[in-house]
Amino acid sequence: MKKLILVDPNPSVFAALQTAFEPHEKVEVVQDFFEKLPAFDCMVSAANSFGLMDGGVDLAIINYFGIELQYRVQERIIKGFRGEQPVGTSIIVPTQNPRHPYIAHTPTMRVPLRITRTDNVYNAMFAMLLAVEQHNQSGKQKIDVVACPGLGTATGGVPHDEAARQMELAYRNFLNPPQGITWKYAKKRQQEVIYGGDLFS
Repeated sequence: MKKLILVDPNPSVFAALQTAFEPHEKVEVVQDFFEKLPAFDCMVSAANSFGLMDGGVDLAIINYFGIELQYRVQERIIKGFRGEQPVGTSIIVPTQNPRHPYIAHTPTMRVPLRITRTDNVYNAMFAMLLAVEQHNQSGKQKIDVVACPGLGTATGGVPHDEAARQMELAYRNFLNPPQGITWKYAKKRQQEVIYGGDLFS
């Protein structure tokens, strides 16, 4: 992947993403609808686990690419995940659109619900980046430009600054894999992510 475009029409989400990703030269932050982007190879679907693409960004994706895309997504979920794609996974699905050939179906929640005080945004962002990398290593048509909305910021109710923080942390950690794994490394990662257990119970 050569470029990541973070695209969201919400001015508050845009501002949070712009601030969080300011250090990253290969990331462009755009306040607009993804349909208006001039070029991208893969659009991230901030999805639910069942491929029901009838609301929010998912609905915009289906309106743009056609309802057949939902059927292909659900077929992949049935075959690859026995009907429920877990949060923390992402699958690359062809759109049949030559200008924008793929989506990355990336659940941030099992069904539409609030995901505040979770690490779902981090897990989804990290999974999407891994899926794109693995796709590009497979020998298929490469994904050079990924377009991604703010994750978890609408139905999920994640505060915009927190969503941007988790997205940037996932991106930064993806770019900087360790040379080895120790408990010190694992604890540092968890301290950075913060969420993901009973820490706040």
